[in-house]
Amino acid sequence: MGKDPQKPCEDGIVITDNFVAVIDGSTSKSRRRCHRDWSLRHHTNGQLAMLLIASFIRSMPANISCHQFCVGATQAVRSRYKRALLEHLAEHPEDRLTASCVVFSRLRREVWMVGDCQCLVGDQYFDNPKPSEDELARQRAAIIRSSPEPWDHFREHDTAREQIIPHMLQTMQQQNKTYSVIDGFPVAEQHVRIITLSFQPTQLVLASDGYPFLCSTLAESEERLQWQRCHDPLNIGDFKATKAFAVGGNSFDDRSYVRFQV
Repeated sequence: MGKDPQKPCEDGIVITDNFVAVIDGSTSKSRRRCHRDWSLRHHTNGQLAMLLIASFIRSMPANISCHQFCVGATQAVRSRYKRALLEHLAEHPEDRLTASCVVFSRLRREVWMVGDCQCLVGDQYFDNPKPSEDELARQRAAIIRSSPEPWDHFREHDTAREQIIPHMLQTMQQQNKTYSVIDGFPVAEQHVRIITLSFQPTQLVLASDGYPFLCSTLAESEERLQWQRCHDPLNIGDFKATKAFAVGGNSFDDRSYVRFQV
């Protein structure tokens, strides 16, 4: 579900006989479009990254490894770049088609976490956050709390987020260095989290980071999200984020949730 019903959703869910995946396309921090398909010009960078990775997952052989997935998904994205802009993209990660994803492999009984995503394995919670995300969220919260503007102003026009955008762009220089994503450049696989499951029956939940509180049912996860929307729509309290629940939106970020038994 997209955070804004008037805009395209950059999240996606893929379910095949051998894989279940949640893919979270990254919100563009730049207006530049570097892909070579004019017919896809109406897609955001994040949505296109999600669609390319989803298509690759649907074609994957059942026995593919996490390493092979990272290489193949990377190539699926890279193949869409204009060749003349590859040098530019190497220096400007903010212009890349970028997504995080969490993938379950039925044959290998593994969960692969590439970038900022989350999951539940039974009652155990796992995530793989960007190293700088918490600090940037704290900076934004401090800006809002010290501002003379009424707090409703930031839901209409989040000038606090605008102030941290330059810092967000700066931290993106570490993309696929200090944290992993799928963006058409080699994945920093040392930052990919692999969770190996036992052979006991297990309930799994895979989700994007649009859920601030991941619970064992969709209903409870949605209830916690709406509590956050009612009590702290700016996301500057106990839960801090780099963006707010904008007026007219149903959440602060796109969200995907899938639960299944293996």
